[in-house]
Amino acid sequence: MAVIHRTTVSPTKLELLTEWLPTRPWYRGGPTPVLEKSGGFRLDDPDGEVGIEFMVVTDASGPEPTAYLVPLTYRGAPLAGAERALVGTMEHGVLGTRWAYDGCHDPVLVTESLALIEGRAQAQAQSLTDTPDHEVTRACTGGPLPAAVAPAPAADDDTGTRVPLPQGLTLHVHRVLDASAPTPPEDALGHVAGVWQGQDGERARAVLMVLRGA
Repeated sequence: MAVIHRTTVSPTKLELLTEWLPTRPWYRGGPTPVLEKSGGFRLDDPDGEVGIEFMVVTDASGPEPTAYLVPLTYRGAPLAGAERALVGTMEHGVLGTRWAYDGCHDPVLVTESLALIEGRAQAQAQSLTDTPDHEVTRACTGGPLPAAVAPAPAADDDTGTRVPLPQGLTLHVHRVLDASAPTPPEDALGHVAGVWQGQDGERARAVLMVLRGA
């Protein structure tokens, strides 16, 4: 069970993302993002070593506000071979130095994402300890899914990230969220959907991840 610490983090997550987001091919805003945390959820690492967070941030620097999904992992030591996936380091008031990674390149996040899709893991509230997030929904028509994955060469394009998996599967992580598409495509073998706070004050919903076959 992940424990949410009420403490300081320096630099903040939004400060890290302000530097990192413009380097991504799916980023659509201006040179300097204007970010607001809009939602998200967490997953538990069964080994209790890695923090797993799916953060939604809204950027107001472009022609219109854009919501991005940013899966992040937080580690107490560098992840070997994942230098290009490093978002940055932070000083945590309780846990010390934390290495923050783009979670699409972290095998712990990918493994637990598959567990969520298959119903073996429960989404947790972003800012509360031991509190399920029932606004996160999932479905799976394929299976059984891999119980563990090795680091995979995840690839970005202008809409999101593709994570190749065993069994000829691919996990598509939607980075630019589209509230007009709250249901998965017909070829989906599984998916996760979630909500965030829209600019109009209403809760917006979209598909966050889609599992597809070969």
